[in-house]
Amino acid sequence: MKRRLHDLGLGIRFALGGGREGWARTLLTAVGVGLGVALLLGAASVPHLSDQRADRIHGRQPFSAGSEKNTGDVKASLLYASADTEYRDSTIGGKLLRPANADPVLPPGLTSIPAPGAMAVSPALRDLLDSPEGQLLRQRLPYEITATIGDAGLVEPSELYYYAGSSSLSPGSGASSAAGFGNIGEVQPLDPMLVVLVVLICVVLLMPVAIFIATAVRFGGERRDRRLAALRLVGADARGTRWMAGGEALAGAVLGLVVGTLLFLGGAELIGPVGLWSFGFFPGDLRPLPWLALLVAVAVPALAVGVTLAALRSVVIEPLGVVRGGPVRRRRLWWRLALPALGVGLLLISQSPDAGSGPLTTASSALGLPLYEYASPASIAAGATFVLVGLIALLPWLVEAVVGRLRGGSPAWQLAVRRLQLNSGPAARAVGGITVAVAGSVALQMYSVGIHDDFNKVTGADASRAQYTVLAEYPDAKLAERMIDAFRETPGVHKVIGTVSSYVTMPGPVASGDVRPITELTLGDCATLRELARIDSCANGDTFVVHPADDRDRAAWVDRTARPGEPIDTTAGEPGVTPKLWTLPATARTVTARPDPTGAEHDGIFATPGAIDASLLSSTAHTSAMLTVDQRVPDAAEHIRNTAARISPQLGVRTVRTLERDQQYTGIRTGLQAAGLATLGLIAASMLVSQLEQLRERRRLLAALLAFGTRRGTLAGSVLWQTAVPVVLGIGLAVGGGLGLGALMLRIIGKTVTDWWLFLPLAGAGAAVILAVTLLSLPALWRLMRPDGLRTE
Repeated sequence: MKRRLHDLGLGIRFALGGGREGWARTLLTAVGVGLGVALLLGAASVPHLSDQRADRIHGRQPFSAGSEKNTGDVKASLLYASADTEYRDSTIGGKLLRPANADPVLPPGLTSIPAPGAMAVSPALRDLLDSPEGQLLRQRLPYEITATIGDAGLVEPSELYYYAGSSSLSPGSGASSAAGFGNIGEVQPLDPMLVVLVVLICVVLLMPVAIFIATAVRFGGERRDRRLAALRLVGADARGTRWMAGGEALAGAVLGLVVGTLLFLGGAELIGPVGLWSFGFFPGDLRPLPWLALLVAVAVPALAVGVTLAALRSVVIEPLGVVRGGPVRRRRLWWRLALPALGVGLLLISQSPDAGSGPLTTASSALGLPLYEYASPASIAAGATFVLVGLIALLPWLVEAVVGRLRGGSPAWQLAVRRLQLNSGPAARAVGGITVAVAGSVALQMYSVGIHDDFNKVTGADASRAQYTVLAEYPDAKLAERMIDAFRETPGVHKVIGTVSSYVTMPGPVASGDVRPITELTLGDCATLRELARIDSCANGDTFVVHPADDRDRAAWVDRTARPGEPIDTTAGEPGVTPKLWTLPATARTVTARPDPTGAEHDGIFATPGAIDASLLSSTAHTSAMLTVDQRVPDAAEHIRNTAARISPQLGVRTVRTLERDQQYTGIRTGLQAAGLATLGLIAASMLVSQLEQLRERRRLLAALLAFGTRRGTLAGSVLWQTAVPVVLGIGLAVGGGLGLGALMLRIIGKTVTDWWLFLPLAGAGAAVILAVTLLSLPALWRLMRPDGLRTE
């Protein structure tokens, strides 16, 4: 062991003291390793980042005096109401605040409660309001900006958030009381199908990183062989030379750790405040878990030494030269096929009762999903990893088998093919990252598309009848009238449907054990009621008993309360409230309900404003409006939200959607896009470094060919073909393996493949990356094809 450590140290000295050539080789290795390390550190930071975001979100959630969080028995000292809104493609969070005593509790990030008519805003919201793009939003938030919310009160630097002071908040107007902040609501467990998706994402995104690190530590292979032969000539034994080569790789890997750490810290400072796909973070929140950072710090150098020693096992290093296993010793196929077969076996076993238990098992059982209730995340991760590793192992064999049968062609083609026939290993290794990335992406896309319908709910809404809804969680007939009038005058609004709804009950005693009949009372004008029920004729003062379209039991339940000529209690039996009786006119007609624009069906009692005094409605009533908009009017949605804010800041404006996406599913897809972009960037950068390193290794050969009269275009074409052949083979292998892996993952959760052709854009993206890398390497190729490249020492 002491001797091997000495050999490692000698290799480190060669890497750091080998002159300009040695430094160039070491720096290339450091850059290649550093790119991978930066992404590994980013992945190791995800748990801490997720926890920090959750803490920030929970930290500004208020809790009441009766909450379990109120361990100090603190009395409520603050009234608040949600005032969230949307502006174009951005969500703006906000709350209205009013102190309940002289010493109110403060939300995180504030030093005082804003006075009525003033607000505290996040830095990003301040910038938006001060810009020309925020002109319409400034009309909606006319408060004077008196303070800036601190980082402790924000989820991310680019978040749009505000707190506004109000003098009109009261419990009767929809406000709530707060005794403190830091409430943790109910945490929804991750759906088992999403657990599988997350596991697959982790495998697919981290595999290319490991491949590129393993490729980067093998830079400079040909020059290293000549150095090792020279070491043998001066007396070093074969094993010692291999450990010296490992020492050189170790030096590059350690420098790569430094480079990767600097790239990680710089990237966090650069990307965090800006964000990707509306996902930003505070740089201080992006910190790797200590044990994961330690694992990276130990695993990367160990991988560098291990890969180097393994690569030299098939190399005979003699004092007069180096002999590699060539065509005489063909690559063995059996173990390359055994790896994906083992992965497939693990994936099939993962849905058997013998796979054990885990988070996925528990969640599946709770949700009643027998098709994959025994699936194990560990076996899924291991199975997917073996399949992808098997594809990487198959690629060198496939490239060697195919190029060995290629003959003839143009000079550029022959130069490329002959180079691949002599040594196809570097080219195959360079394309291995693209192979695993495309294969994993195809599998991810197949799986994501296969479960898409489970996380996209068809709402049944008719967006042609109304595009926006406005809701106020308190009764106000005058508000309903003001809403209708104000929205009708709003630019872009074509039609308004406004109602006030409440529950009413049958008065009088109820038989023991019986449930008091209850139904809904909806107040609106005739045009509005026609949108909610099939009414032929209507005049102000009319009333209607509305039955559901296809539910006789429900209709009978409505009739127990809605009895023409009989009284009803409009307070809905609220405890401690004196009943308010209103007699349903005997002329009330029975009609059938019609789904409203949001897809909901309303039954019970419909009344026009002239039939009942709205002051009789209970305190649980709510006011709503549905709007039809002319989409040709610019910023029609923003004008609607501005009108709603002028009527009442607590009015919530929602878009009528025919399809609703699950937030967990949407969040995971957003994270996948951001991580996929980072991985694709790593692939492109690492391949460019690898390509430049290969060109540098062949500098003398290129200069010699040019000196003998070879055209520059021919040499450039040979470089392109030398890259294109492994790429075509690698992408073909990736598509086949990705389709198989995706279909198998869907089988685990009991789904079927819905689209076999989604690999086309992914394969095109992989080919585009290769083409871009080749084009970017051409300037270096022209520079290397100079006569001084023949000079040697």
